[in-house]
Amino acid sequence: MKLVINKSTKKNQMKNLYQILIGLLVMPFIAHSQTAIKAEIIYTVSGAAIKNGVVLIKDGKIERVGTAKEIDIPKNYTVVTSKVVTPGFIDARSVVGLSGALNIPTDQDQLEKSSPIQPELRAIDAYNPEEKLVAYVREFGVTTMHTGHGIGALVSGQTMVVKTKSGKIDEVTLVPMEMLAMTIGASVEGNFTSPGTKAKQIAMIRTEFLKAQAYLQKQNDKDTAKRPAIDLKYEALSKLLKGEVKALITVNSSNDIMNAIRLAKEFNFKLVIDGAAEAYRLIDEIKACKAEVILHSTMSRNAGDMINMTRESAAILTAANIQVSIETGFEGYVPKTHVLLFEAALAVTYGLPYEEGLKSITLNPAKLLGIDKRVGSIEKGKDADLVLFDGDPFEYLTKVSKVMIDGQWVSKN
Repeated sequence: MKLVINKSTKKNQMKNLYQILIGLLVMPFIAHSQTAIKAEIIYTVSGAAIKNGVVLIKDGKIERVGTAKEIDIPKNYTVVTSKVVTPGFIDARSVVGLSGALNIPTDQDQLEKSSPIQPELRAIDAYNPEEKLVAYVREFGVTTMHTGHGIGALVSGQTMVVKTKSGKIDEVTLVPMEMLAMTIGASVEGNFTSPGTKAKQIAMIRTEFLKAQAYLQKQNDKDTAKRPAIDLKYEALSKLLKGEVKALITVNSSNDIMNAIRLAKEFNFKLVIDGAAEAYRLIDEIKACKAEVILHSTMSRNAGDMINMTRESAAILTAANIQVSIETGFEGYVPKTHVLLFEAALAVTYGLPYEEGLKSITLNPAKLLGIDKRVGSIEKGKDADLVLFDGDPFEYLTKVSKVMIDGQWVSKN
């Protein structure tokens, strides 16, 4: 009896063989995405530290965390050991990715000086995921950044939230428009011929907010013929007035902080006080208006409107039950940014409780940015963004040994 195999049968057999070969090639990579990290201590941040702990990671998410006694590591998981594990760090306020490492005009997109009020400028149009400065902060454990337009304009533009991994802009972006970046203070006067005084700054801001209120009212007119043409400036300001985004106002002196608080009360918007060098003088006022605080880099210099800053601010505000997030901020010299880990460590040195120091660069900014369901702590179901250390994270000689974002190792160490 002659066996006849038609062309269709041969084609199916070849297709099946091809699928088997592909499966064999892909299997090692699938197994690699399943990782178990064993550590002497795991700071979950959301709960008590776990000694002799294990974190299981599968498909980019935290599958389970607990003690080695509680968790049996599956055989197909790649095991990595570490002294200490923390959640990936979150920089609460940065310009990295708009500001680059070279300090030349082509990599400095954080501040547009053609006008003091430009809320329509989108951070997502300027952010560069492949900027070397992004990789630099990642090597120190920063896995998520709140970045965007910088200080020095009344309204400099929009901010965004990104993962610090390499990739296309849409792949790394968590929130394309997070806040409107604003500044009240001497730095504005140095960048523009007008405003030239504090009173003029506030008057100009109030004028634009009043125009935005009128624009919003007209846009809501039932008669579509009476609605004005779309204006990008007032569309952005309207989002603030409607409570869809927060105002990130960089202010440091107590007078400027009070100006920001008055604006928030008058126009009923959500306020985030950025910098806040003299916030320790206005604890009751900050609490009363329910403002959130992003504290300046601990190692900032006592100069200008930060002349009265204290390195104990984080400890003072935390003791007063004001949630503090610490930022790296912006420097005029290369590489344009501080190291977030060192800033938190110094705050701990100056009285901030140890685990509150970790929270100030993990869970606190995650809550501030509304992304705490995904990042900020080591919990089941959250993104596998982790930092591994060869010792105490706040000890100067300790090094970051590995960094993971979304379950993938991204550090060079």
